[in-house]
Amino acid sequence: MKFDWQGRSRSNSLVVVGPLAIAMTVILALDTFTDYAIAAAVFYTAIILIATRLLPQRSVVVLACISVLLTVVSFAFTQSGAYEVGLVNTAISIVAIAVTTYLSQKLVAAEAAAYEARERLLRIARVTSLGELTASIAHEVNQPLTAVVTSAGACKRWLAQDPPSIENAERAVERIVKEASRASEIMSRVRGLTSGKAPQKVRFDLNDATREIIALARGQLDRNDISARLYLRQGLPMVVADRVQIQQVVGNLLLNAIEATIASPREPRELEITSEAEGSKTVLFSIADTGVGFRSTDAEHLFDAFWTTKADGVGLGLTISRSIVESNGGRIWAQANEEGGAVFRFSVPSDKATRV
Repeated sequence: MKFDWQGRSRSNSLVVVGPLAIAMTVILALDTFTDYAIAAAVFYTAIILIATRLLPQRSVVVLACISVLLTVVSFAFTQSGAYEVGLVNTAISIVAIAVTTYLSQKLVAAEAAAYEARERLLRIARVTSLGELTASIAHEVNQPLTAVVTSAGACKRWLAQDPPSIENAERAVERIVKEASRASEIMSRVRGLTSGKAPQKVRFDLNDATREIIALARGQLDRNDISARLYLRQGLPMVVADRVQIQQVVGNLLLNAIEATIASPREPRELEITSEAEGSKTVLFSIADTGVGFRSTDAEHLFDAFWTTKADGVGLGLTISRSIVESNGGRIWAQANEEGGAVFRFSVPSDKATRV
């Protein structure tokens, strides 16, 4: 099944064509069997506007051409009224159909451009977030690489003995393979977060996805003496969303919480990350910090584009996070933390919500 940028499928197009054809037939009948002075053909513009939202652009243009043809046919078969009036009304209807089609195509093109721009901003935001995590990622990769070097040195010493200690050398090689695989897994997660692949909804464990992001930020948490307490409910249903995009949201919320906690004089520095079922069809993620928080008057603007409380912020992180969550069928919101700081939450559909 093929989709265009708006997610419209060919099978959906076939379902839409039938009702539109019936509506056009009704308009044709009204325009033909009424007086010349009644310009029923102008209602074809409504058909075109509806089709713009439901059909591909090429199909809309074909529909407009058919509407013009039907308008001319209707004029030819109309029997009552002043001919000159009918001619003027027909011309007006054709112009209205043409203008409506042109403007609708411009609207679709503008929406497509906006969609592509949002996707570019999303990729930029991913790279920016990872830039802030560079030190943490380096720390995470450095650990297994250091272990590889250490184990390689040990292996070399075991083999240099007389006689060589083959058993100890084999264990050292096993450690090398294990740590090298660990470094490879870390880099795979980083590549996934920076990829520009199209969104792809899959079933996955939100707890596992969250742990991966926290592992990437572990170095930054440790350097700033921030304690991250995890309350990830076991036995949660799988969620259905784009795993990489949801990890981007988790990473962005985590970075914001870290920055807010660092900026606050409040002690101790703590983050509380939880996951739980929200009803029977959604899974809820939340992260609470003891940071600077936000004013009640700021709450309604937190997710607005280019609005930020950070001195050096761009104001796109939370906007893109909301866009991601909503495009995956969920919602995101924020509230003040009773213990000081802020709490950000989002929910996404579970696989139970998609079962028939």
